[in-house]
Parts: sequence; C-alpha cells; structure tokens
Amino acid sequence: MVRITLVQGDITAERADAIVNAANSSLLGGGGVDGAIHRRGGPEILEACRALRASQYGKGLATGRAVATTAGRLPADWVIHTVGPVWSRDEDRSAQLASCYRESLRVAAELGARTVAFPAISTGIFGWPMDDGARIAVETVRAAAAAPVEEVRFVLFDEQAYAVFATALG
Repeated sequence: MVRITLVQGDITAERADAIVNAANSSLLGGGGVDGAIHRRGGPEILEACRALRASQYGKGLATGRAVATTAGRLPADWVIHTVGPVWSRDEDRSAQLASCYRESLRVAAELGARTVAFPAISTGIFGWPMDDGARIAVETVRAAAAAPVEEVRFVLFDEQAYAVFATALG
C-alpha cells in the first residue's frame, strides 16, 4: 500500500523520483506551480516540452492526461506534466481532476518512480475549491497508486492547504 505524506513547502525543492507539474495545455510554462517548475528546472524542461509539442502533442496536452520530461535542474529525475481542469459551477469536472492524479501515477509507474510529489492540482488559478480538490486527490491516489510507487507526497504551499489536505487524509 502506498504511503501518503504531506509537506508544507515549495514543490521545486522536493527530492523525489518524479515531481508532478500542474501544467497548462501548451506545456510551455505558465504561472503558479508551472512557472516555478520551469524557472527552477531550467531550459532543459522547456526544450523537452517543445520536443513533445513538435512530435505527438502538436495541439497541446489534453486535460486529465499526463506526460513526462526530464526534471532539468530540479532535485528529481522526472517532471510529470498534467493539465488540470478549470473549476466550473455549472459542470462537474471532477472526473478530469481525478484523471490527472491517476494518469500521473500511471506515468510514474511506467518510469519506475518510487516517490512522487504532487501539488494541489487545479486549486490555484483554476479555482477548484481546496476541500473538494483535496478529497479527490486523496481518494484517487489511495485507489490508483501501485508498485513501484511507494510514497506519494502532497506538497502544499501554505498552512491552509496543508490543513485541508490533513483533514482529507483523515
């Protein structure tokens, strides 16, 4: 069974086999976690993302999907990019959010990653309510994580997010 831990801090400083990036569909960097990962990881990540766009992801990465690149200068082996859904009051997109976690874990397992660090996908600028995002994240990871993944770390930027994930974790 996978071990789930919580860390309050900066995901770009996490030592893990794979760090998950809450990417935008272009894969070319953006704000929030995405921008931080691209800045700290250096140009190697952007080069790898451009190569993906030039080959199989010409129109970008679809919401709920995941793909891996080098981690560049980050203290990890890989960055797994996943595109979270924008929260909607009128449309239930929770299956897309769950897919981000499930697909990222699938890619991590294919890579042989034993430790995976996740941000709280879609809970920043994409507006997903933190309590619902935490519930979906924890439930999906508990159901989907499989060997060789041994530890999933949720790396949360502030005390409030940490407290909400701690509640969801039980």
